[in-house]
Amino acid sequence: MTTTLARQPDPAAPARRRARTRVGARVTPARALPMLPAVGLLVVFLAGPIAWAVGGSLTDRALTGVSAAKPEFVGLDNFARLFADPVLPLSVLLTVLFVVGSAIIGQNVLGLLLAVLFRAGSRAVAGTVGVIVVTAWVLPEIVAAFVGYAFLSANGTLNGALSLIGVAGPNWLYALPMLAIILANTWRGTAFSMLIYRAALDDVPPEVTESAMIDGAGAWQRLRFITLPMITGTIFTNLLLTTLQTLSVFTLIWVMTKGGPGDLSATLPVFAYSQAFSFGDIGYGNAIAIVMLGLGAVFSLAYVLSLRRRGGVS
Repeated sequence: MTTTLARQPDPAAPARRRARTRVGARVTPARALPMLPAVGLLVVFLAGPIAWAVGGSLTDRALTGVSAAKPEFVGLDNFARLFADPVLPLSVLLTVLFVVGSAIIGQNVLGLLLAVLFRAGSRAVAGTVGVIVVTAWVLPEIVAAFVGYAFLSANGTLNGALSLIGVAGPNWLYALPMLAIILANTWRGTAFSMLIYRAALDDVPPEVTESAMIDGAGAWQRLRFITLPMITGTIFTNLLLTTLQTLSVFTLIWVMTKGGPGDLSATLPVFAYSQAFSFGDIGYGNAIAIVMLGLGAVFSLAYVLSLRRRGGVS
């Protein structure tokens, strides 16, 4: 006797049909229409200024004089002059040092550490310290710069505290200007990384870490072999955001050191500003801005390629 079995429905079939529909969907003018405002904003506020900077870097535009009214096309003369300028290698080195010290090591490592500690600590302590850290982040940059200056200047809060224990502190802004601005920017920006990592840690399935605890894994082993691999995408995304944000920091450095003493804290934004507005050479300042834009592109490409190699993006 032959028994005919009824064919059971496939519960995954609707999901597969929706996936095929999404993959096979074509971009039509009607679908692209809602994107037009966003594209327009990108053109006006991103592509437009970049195009103006590129065009300006090829001229002798200045703030005053004949070149202010009728700038002349000079081709790549500004770039030839820039790459022969001994300040450029120093400025690039200081910029990379500032980004690595403040964004990559300072904000990301400290932000991740605070996020892990807050998750493991009591709510009262986590809430109190979290409010203090976030307060530094919400301060306007110029206010944070004045706070950093007041804390690290020769007669500032830090040296006043050191004098209580008989230690005569130096003028940190003069003796160690890069360390001073790295610490100030790390203090101001760590809250952003802390909030990003707290959200990422909350998405780690608790049963995974509980299984590791049952297997005898310690806190460091769980963090290294379970938690960090599961939030790799968040780590690289946060690295990209904090790097680009730190790369463009100007107000904090200008208020605290003005790029000095000499050029010992003149990162690329400060270098570009001083040439364009202190000396009035707009074309030369634009050339420096293009170099800074290229440096940001190098950092971004490095992060994106690293993330793709780890399977974080398709």
